[in-house]
Amino acid sequence: MQTEFLIVGVVMQRRLLNNPWQPHAWRPMAVLTDADPAAGMQHLLDEEADARWLHRGFEVGLYRDEAEGYHLNATAPAPCWFIMWRIEEVDGADIAVPKRVTLSYNEAARMMDGGEQVDTLPLDTDTLAALSDFAAAHYRPEPKGKRRRPSFEGGAAVQRMAADGGNDER
Repeated sequence: MQTEFLIVGVVMQRRLLNNPWQPHAWRPMAVLTDADPAAGMQHLLDEEADARWLHRGFEVGLYRDEAEGYHLNATAPAPCWFIMWRIEEVDGADIAVPKRVTLSYNEAARMMDGGEQVDTLPLDTDTLAALSDFAAAHYRPEPKGKRRRPSFEGGAAVQRMAADGGNDER
């Protein structure tokens, strides 16, 4: 169940590399929390060494069932935005297009486990405060249960083998 959300924009940057096999590299450059809520892409800068695109309209929701992931992010040494993006062809050019923005450490890990490109950017103090408040209100660590001994740690068959000197002949 979603309880809160924020509309953000992501600035993606293409930087020129001095590499014959990879001419440039993409990375998220900024997350704008005051971005225009209308979804869309805007070309901000187009130079050989530095090109930038603003992608708007990403809803970053806070969900109670992701509270553990928010807690892990909020209490990390460097809390961050997680941006999942893919290269797509736009007007005949390959452009890095963000597909999802999240604050959940666990959701980002699931995306990476699925083979997606996920990069991070530092979280601003206002969003961190809201994330920390949400995690504090909704995250409840699972109580530690009583540890059950695995079957290989004992039992009648193991005791019989020990008594027989390790020979379990039946």
